[in-house]
Amino acid sequence: MIFDRTGEVRDDFYVVGSADVPVYLLAGRKPVLFDAGLAQLGLLYEEGIRAVVGKSEPEILFLTHSHFDHCGAAGYLKRAFPSLKVAAAPRAREILMRPNAIKRIQGLTENAGEALVRTDRTKLLSHPFEPFEVEMTLLDGEIIDLEDGTTVQVLSTPGHTWDFLSYYIPEKRILVASEAAGCATASGSISVDCLTDFELCLASLRRLAGLDVRVLCQGHRYVYTDDDVAAFLERSLRSALEFKEVVQDLWHKEGESVSRVMTRIKATEYDPLPLPKQPEKAYLINLEAKIRSVLTFLSLEKGATL
Repeated sequence: MIFDRTGEVRDDFYVVGSADVPVYLLAGRKPVLFDAGLAQLGLLYEEGIRAVVGKSEPEILFLTHSHFDHCGAAGYLKRAFPSLKVAAAPRAREILMRPNAIKRIQGLTENAGEALVRTDRTKLLSHPFEPFEVEMTLLDGEIIDLEDGTTVQVLSTPGHTWDFLSYYIPEKRILVASEAAGCATASGSISVDCLTDFELCLASLRRLAGLDVRVLCQGHRYVYTDDDVAAFLERSLRSALEFKEVVQDLWHKEGESVSRVMTRIKATEYDPLPLPKQPEKAYLINLEAKIRSVLTFLSLEKGATL
């Protein structure tokens, strides 16, 4: 099954606020959240969480990475739920303390209109991204006990970003992998955003594919369950390898110009997509990073400078 809406997926695990830019909630004795979406959607996330947990408060917000559309409402949620602690990789904590990183997150947040077209405008917040503190730093292999027989295992899965963490709940066979697992677009294609290191991205995909997963949460739009999980991960790996071939082909056809390769890929990959979709500014930043990571991989693979 492919779950494409807000609400309960199964076993007290929910998509709240927005399916396009989700926050995931695991309800239970010790409710926890995964990712914090966009700043503008803070009120929708809060309402969705309260509808499930009532007067209880989520205790931990696990961040997969420090991108603006995954940590955006963390500051708002910390004010809404005063006991909430943010957990992330040490590198994410460092990034979120840098003034230039905060400025970039705020700028990208302001240009997020393409991701919000299906949202009730009366529910959108107008204030910008709020900086916040990361109270818990997590390392690969750590296990967080939620005190009701449920645990969260921390997996370092770099490739999309250097600070990327995925979260596995073995008792429920739930995996929150976000972009580390690839991200299906509205057209049905899968984008594997290897923004930092293509080889590490492949290694992370293969690591995730080796887990026993019945619920797979990607970064936007869809949650995959049961037999659709393995099929999705297989397609993600195949899509990553196909993207490498496309970049290699266009690099030579376009005179070894990154900007011209970007134009060619954007025309087929991004422009035809219906709204809502990733903001164009963010897409272009990511696309250039993806192309350069593939070119670095090809250079190392061939022992030559491209």
